Order: sequence, then structure tokens, then C-alpha cells
Amino acid sequence: MNWQTFPYFAIAAVLCWLAGTLSAFRKRQRGALMLSGLGSAIFLVFIIGFWIGLDRPPLRTMGETRLWYSFFLSVVGMALYGKCRYPWMLGFSTLMSLVFTLINILKPEIHSQTLMPALQSLWFVPHVSVYMFSYSLLGCATLLSVVALVRRSTDMDMAIERLLYAGLAFLSVGMLTGALWAKDAWGAYWSWDPKESWAAATWGLYLTAIHLAPSVMNTSRRWVYHTIILLGFVALQMCWYGVNYLPSAATSVHTYS
Repeated sequence: MNWQTFPYFAIAAVLCWLAGTLSAFRKRQRGALMLSGLGSAIFLVFIIGFWIGLDRPPLRTMGETRLWYSFFLSVVGMALYGKCRYPWMLGFSTLMSLVFTLINILKPEIHSQTLMPALQSLWFVPHVSVYMFSYSLLGCATLLSVVALVRRSTDMDMAIERLLYAGLAFLSVGMLTGALWAKDAWGAYWSWDPKESWAAATWGLYLTAIHLAPSVMNTSRRWVYHTIILLGFVALQMCWYGVNYLPSAATSVHTYS
């Protein structure tokens, strides 16, 4: 498989996700989960086939990481819907997956089969894939926080808390594997590279939200908790791709071109 075949798989997956969301709003939980799961399976088949076609992990370019983000979002959305039974949770994850999938269709990238020496590491796959999974968990937590600012729900608060704990745990593992990879590649665990600095800011904001929750969730200041989650998501976007547009990106060790 190659990038030219992606639209066919993407359209099939998106149609299944949309059908699953429609079934969820019609209170057909089993059908919603089956259809959404089928969409994710189709998407995963393309990722695996693309991996084989490239003869390397499809985790190098922004377009390739968006593939994983869309896939993980769909999986997390299904898990949330299966647990909390809120159709709009599945709808939000489907919408986000759709957006990133459309970006990949409309803005195809050149995907080289070669990897520069720094990327030819055992840490490459676990580091990037764990980060993408954490991004999807934290992205869903952010969506729920937006809703929670105007609609209070105990179930929603519990879901946000669990997503934050899981997302921060995987983010921490991603940072740890990145540090070990940096030690192998550049001889130092941490260099305060722009991407590393934003990763630290992201981690700090989500950690602050977790520690703040017990003291504000049952008070009029609960909006502070959700606002910090939103700020964490903004920092996450800077960490993921925003740093590429900063002047310092030209000298960043995370620029693989």
C-alpha cells in the first residue's frame, strides 16, 4: 500500500465511523461499537500495509503521525462510549478523527522510504507511538472539559480524570523513552530543545490540573481546572507541530529533514 491508496481506506473507515455515531444516537450501542470498530480496523489495515510498503515505521512525517492520531482517537472514543454510554463522546472522537483524516487527504506529503541515522533506533517506534496515544487520550479529555465548562456531570468529571491520569502516564513514558533515545543519539538525556521545552510545559500543565482537581472540583473555581486542561492542549499542539514554525526550529535536533 502507498499514500495514493489512502483515500480509499480513509473513506471506508470514515463512513463506518459516521454510521457508528448515527447508531449511537439511535441508542443502538452494539451496532455503534461494531461499526466504529470496523472503521478502526480498516484504518489499522492501511497503517500496517503502509508500514510494509514503506519498509519502515510510518511515524516520521506529520502526515504519518496524523494517521496514528486518527486511529487512536477512534479507539479512545469507542472505549469512552462503551463505558459512559454518551453518544456525543463517540461523535466528538469521530469528528476529530475525520478532521485529521481529511487533512491527510487534502495535504498529501512526500513519504521517503529512508530514515536518517538518528531515527534508526529501537526507541523510534515506542517513543512516537506512545506519544500519539497519549495525545489522543488528552485530546478527548480536552473535548470533555469544553463540555464540562457549561454542563456539569459526575460521570463526565470521572471520565476526564481517568483520561488525564492515563494520558499523563503515557506522556511520561513517551518523555522517558525520548530521553533514552536522545542519550543514544546525541549523548545527553535532555538538551532543552524547543520541542523538549514544550513537552515539559505540556507535562507540567496536565500535572497541575491533576493536583488541582481535589481542591476545586466541588467549588465555584472548577472552571480553573478545565481551563488548565485547555491550556495543556494548546501546549500539546505546540509540542506536536507548532514548534516547526518557530525560528528556533532551524537548529532543533528534532527537525528530521
